[in-house]
Amino acid sequence: MMKTECVGDYVKLKGKTYPCTVSLAMDLIGGKWKAVILYHLKSGSRRYNELRKEIPTITEMTLSLQLKQLEKDGLVLRKVYGKKPPIKVIYSLTNFGKGFIPVLEAITKCGNNVVSEYGEFVKT
Repeated sequence: MMKTECVGDYVKLKGKTYPCTVSLAMDLIGGKWKAVILYHLKSGSRRYNELRKEIPTITEMTLSLQLKQLEKDGLVLRKVYGKKPPIKVIYSLTNFGKGFIPVLEAITKCGNNVVSEYGEFVKT
């Protein structure tokens, strides 16, 4: 039986072509920060400043750019409350984004195992 990911010569999503399903998934959640941002949104909605506090090593520009990309790709919903400053902006996972929770949990478990086995947890 043929594997699902091998059904076609390539895959397409929203007009973008990928060589395989792994490439597509990595484009959506790969890189240094996307999975981390999604991890913090999996337990519920967050304001921008809450995400900044929970991910202190990310720069403001990077967080902003990554959130825009995740929103563009349909994984994150950005909801604006209020018409004039200070407006309230809340980020949350879309249903499509929630589909990545099992992957995020597997990555978290793998990272925990690696640190437990080969590294160390450090408190600052």
